[in-house]
Amino acid sequence: FRSKQWYQRRVAITAGKKLQCSNIPGIEEVNIIKDDSNVIHFTNPKVQATVQANTFAISGNPEQKNITDLFPEILNQLSGLTSSARSAGNAGPTVEDDDDVPALVEDFDEASKTEAV
Repeated sequence: FRSKQWYQRRVAITAGKKLQCSNIPGIEEVNIIKDDSNVIHFTNPKVQATVQANTFAISGNPEQKNITDLFPEILNQLSGLTSSARSAGNAGPTVEDDDDVPALVEDFDEASKTEAV
């Protein structure tokens, strides 16, 4: 069993070098949701990425969980993100008054027809 793990780790390291992956620090968990409503959950994974190839490599100890088990945690994280954005004043783009924009007085279609090409 140990030799199989060593070989898989060696293959992952070699593949990462070929793709020129860079480590992404600070990721606490990764959830991969499958079609059958099961989730592959990684806690404190090692995440590597190649942005040019749109490729991510995730290594760690995976756990198979049902989506209903993780749903409350996901909702708490999302609500934390939205409340922190609101408190920071980043609720969305602001719309300025249209008073600064002058009214359109010319017909640009007519001007383009009379203009020499």
